[in-house]
Amino acid sequence: MIQLIAIDMDGTLLDSQKKLPQENINAIQEAVAAGIKIVICTGRSQAGVKPYFDQLGLHEEEYVILNNGCSLHETLNWSTLYGKSLSHSDILDLQSYVDDHLEVDLVLATNKDYYFVGEKPSEIAQADADSVFTNLLPIKKEALSTIEEPVYNAMYMGTQEAIDAFQNQYEIEIVNAYTGVRSQDFLYEVLPQHSNKATGLAELVKRLGLDPSQIMTIGDGNNDIEMLDFSGFAVAMENASEAVKGHADKITLNNDQAGVAYAIREFVLKS
Repeated sequence: MIQLIAIDMDGTLLDSQKKLPQENINAIQEAVAAGIKIVICTGRSQAGVKPYFDQLGLHEEEYVILNNGCSLHETLNWSTLYGKSLSHSDILDLQSYVDDHLEVDLVLATNKDYYFVGEKPSEIAQADADSVFTNLLPIKKEALSTIEEPVYNAMYMGTQEAIDAFQNQYEIEIVNAYTGVRSQDFLYEVLPQHSNKATGLAELVKRLGLDPSQIMTIGDGNNDIEMLDFSGFAVAMENASEAVKGHADKITLNNDQAGVAYAIREFVLKS
């Protein structure tokens, strides 16, 4: 019996206009009323999640897994229960990959702000930060060691062609020391080694005394694959790629048709 539902945000919980459909809100509230824990599991940091979580109108303690699994938080006061961040030496190493790729930007994600390594943020980096309600602060590479809050995620941003070239050149080397994932056309993300949404979910399951067989996951992207494989029941969005759908037990409606609501009602509440 499903006791916990882990839900991706972009392309899953949110529609293509980055809005939270009312049907998804209603179904999530129905699941909570039935005693099921709801977990938002996303690549976003806290600033990009809390406004949407507040729309859900949930008043019990729930959980969010942020930064592609690198941090776990409870939602009553948003305290951090678990975190795995990049070290200062990691950050300096990851910065070196863009020295010869001026068309690729490096953005460092904390739960409070984004840091753009350079003097003037690019339009792509600024647009991404704006879409997740996060400040984008320029920082010189000489000052990277002064960042005090944990850096969970290093994001390489650029045109699809630039990130294709970057990934082709460096991915094998990067994944020897870190976890890398191409989460969007314009974005290649690097996390601490052995970090992904499944590791964050495993940390929560351990704390709650649950088994993976009691979890349903819903996602659409490459960064959802590990959590789909981890859970006892995996649901892919209709708008997911065929590769992602290959990791799912069921396919729900797309994100513009409130596919999350359909999955919750059809595969959990109806059973």
